[in-house]
Amino acid sequence: MKTLKILVAVVLVIAVSAFAIDKVNLSDSDAGYIIGDTATDFSLKNIDDTTVSLADYKDAKGFIVIFTCNHCPYSVAYEDRIIELDKAFKTKGYPVVAINPNNPKAYPTDSFDNMKVRAKEKGFTFPYLFDDGQKIYPQYGATKTPHVYILEKTANGNIVRYIGAIDNNYKDASSADEKYVEDAINALLKGEKVPVETTKAIGCSIKA
Repeated sequence: MKTLKILVAVVLVIAVSAFAIDKVNLSDSDAGYIIGDTATDFSLKNIDDTTVSLADYKDAKGFIVIFTCNHCPYSVAYEDRIIELDKAFKTKGYPVVAINPNNPKAYPTDSFDNMKVRAKEKGFTFPYLFDDGQKIYPQYGATKTPHVYILEKTANGNIVRYIGAIDNNYKDASSADEKYVEDAINALLKGEKVPVETTKAIGCSIKA
């Protein structure tokens, strides 16, 4: 009987420990910003060899921060749409700021030199920054390329207003009938609540 009680106790300890480990892992996976958080600024190297920070944009009303890269087919499929978003909203106060979060040692195609080549080929109209040391994307909680964070500049800092995908059809821009980023920015410009605040980012996993 005593042996049975000991065995039950051991099983309970193991079960509780396993539950605790699951909770820790869940917490780790949930790291990053949520809607309403204040995003910290950064200073990252741009493809023109300058450094860029959000604080540089004195007249901005907010930002379309997009984690993207060279090699991912999802990112490539969205490049023209990212350029269009920048052209449409930069003059209205919401410029695109693109960040490559990938480790070039894991994926040489995403090296800083290749970023310069890709930006020139596509005629990027926005900064394309290198997350050297991969320090910024974990702060945001980005997991995919592309992964979008819309920030609204306020007296209390840059507040996260949207997180997720650009739209609901990465294959064909003309077939996208839910334009999440466009709708979010238009709502913010009108002083309205963002209609859809979070969506699932569809893309390639970030390469650590």
